[in-house]
Amino acid sequence: MSIYIDESTRVLVQGITGNQGSFHTGQMLAYGTNIVGGISPGKGGQSVEGVPVYDTVFAVVEEKKPDASILFIPAPFVRDAAYEALEAGLKILVLIPEHIPLHDAMDIMAYAKQKDAVIVGPNTFGLVSSGKSKIGIMPNRYFIPGPVGIVSRSGTLCYEIVGQITEHNIGTTTVVGLGGDRIVGMHFIDVLKQFEADQETKAIILVGEIGGSAEEEAAAYISSSMKKPVIAYLAG
Repeated sequence: MSIYIDESTRVLVQGITGNQGSFHTGQMLAYGTNIVGGISPGKGGQSVEGVPVYDTVFAVVEEKKPDASILFIPAPFVRDAAYEALEAGLKILVLIPEHIPLHDAMDIMAYAKQKDAVIVGPNTFGLVSSGKSKIGIMPNRYFIPGPVGIVSRSGTLCYEIVGQITEHNIGTTTVVGLGGDRIVGMHFIDVLKQFEADQETKAIILVGEIGGSAEEEAAAYISSSMKKPVIAYLAG
């Protein structure tokens, strides 16, 4: 089992024709992600890596029925793009850009809560269900299937840890990047609950940083509510 996404998840790429959007579309496809369409206003009818491009989210939803979206959109325009995806009914949004304006981020999180949608990020590397689907920018080669779930605030620290356990032939179930901006959509406890319920996840690695109280809150939750072993690494 995996949490949040799997091989059947139908993915949309908002900002697919930009440098980052097109490059990472190719990387996600190479990993096996089921990308059904991309968005780039004014460029509908084109294709990127064989993925059809549409002008609006509603157009691709009508034809392709995506479940999730990843946004490669400049930070000042993320709010409008996220609202469009949420209004169209998508339930998982991965916000790659950093430094989204604070009030825009607050608006996105409030609207996502109304729509019962999951926001990963902003300023995240994404999430991956190892061997099944990747919605993000992490390097493909390190994410192999195995029994360990990982939740991290840091991208580079997470890659380092995943790389080290992969060298010892220990793979991962799902890896989630919470994001590094001041306002993010998920917190450690949200993901820990999912890992505790996932039968394939046998142990969890938590990667934290300085700033805020999320790690202390996670520690209290782990000691009171979790039975699976959790290894925490806090840096900064």
